[in-house]
Amino acid sequence: MEFSSTSYASQIRKIVDKHQKWRAEECLNLIPSENVTSHTVRQLLSGDMGHRYRADDRFYKGTKFMDELESFGEKIACEVFGADWATLRPLSGHMADMIMVSTLAKPGGSILTVSPADGGYPGLSDQAGYPTFVNVRNLYFPFDSERMNIDAEKARGLIEDEKPSLVVFGQSFFLFPHPVKELAEACNTAGSRVVYDGSHVLGLIAGGEFQRPLQEGAELLLGSTHKSLFGPQGGIIVGKKEVEAEVKGRQFPGLVDNAHWNRIAALTYALDEARRNGGKYAPRVIENAKALAKSLHERGVPVKCADYGFTASHQVYLNMKDEKEIDRLTQRLEDANIIVDRGIRIGTCEATRRGMKPKDMDRVGELISQVYKGTDPARIRPQATRLRRGFSSILYA
Repeated sequence: MEFSSTSYASQIRKIVDKHQKWRAEECLNLIPSENVTSHTVRQLLSGDMGHRYRADDRFYKGTKFMDELESFGEKIACEVFGADWATLRPLSGHMADMIMVSTLAKPGGSILTVSPADGGYPGLSDQAGYPTFVNVRNLYFPFDSERMNIDAEKARGLIEDEKPSLVVFGQSFFLFPHPVKELAEACNTAGSRVVYDGSHVLGLIAGGEFQRPLQEGAELLLGSTHKSLFGPQGGIIVGKKEVEAEVKGRQFPGLVDNAHWNRIAALTYALDEARRNGGKYAPRVIENAKALAKSLHERGVPVKCADYGFTASHQVYLNMKDEKEIDRLTQRLEDANIIVDRGIRIGTCEATRRGMKPKDMDRVGELISQVYKGTDPARIRPQATRLRRGFSSILYA
């Protein structure tokens, strides 16, 4: 693409406007790691705090309202997640993971996670993930790929034998609650710190669904704030008082310095939306995911874990392995204005926020199945856009 140097401004605006019209107004967004924020959250992102610095050592003056806001946001986060303390400073879920590994794992120690081969997060793996940068060795949970969950009995034996520094529950392909309660005692006996990466399911946890990691034995709950939780892109860590000094007390300035205070303002508001409305939103997200999975399954689309109820989260996982077939289908869906990832994971977070219900998920399933069975995407595109435009409000705000 070539640009005239005299029209950079108009070209920039044109590209952004094209994206806005297509992705925000015409597409069914079903990526499970995406959501849509309320109008107020967006307004707060554009405020003056986005221009400002603050520091714990009071190097910068003029921060009294930013200090007040951070304390208020942490209070709401503790209430929402049942935590003793919180920090809203991590700029991403990955940075939250980096803080966790850097403060709780020692060089030469080990971290136990779900393998990327089983749907774990690559950023915490030995495949160029963060542990490799700080001399932390990877171990992987024994995993039941049919049930898409950790094999608790085998994992107990591994924990007893290896005594990892960190045991991190949570994964990217996340259908069912993890056995935190079942393995917490073995972790404690082995001297392993227990962490829950809830990047994908924070919004469900905030609404009282899926599971309650801190009450089941985890010391930290952390993750991204923009997936099932409907905040701005960023990260969060909440935890028990026993690890506050180790983690929160050591994050500044070596791991996170300027924390983007406009984002913290927006996240604080989103957390209060979750506090007020999460109990209605989270069950509907899961209900919609189950309805979508059932719709796809009944129309012949291969859905993972059909024998186990498909899902207990916001994700539906298509049981496809051939990379060429996956590439072909995901591109055809995009051509039909139906946006998914190459997992293939299909998420119901944004559709739920826009007001879709199980009967609407059945319609989504019908459109996806038609593309899957070979219907020309050009025939499906206007139907997908019409369905999306029928849901122009943002609910649970």
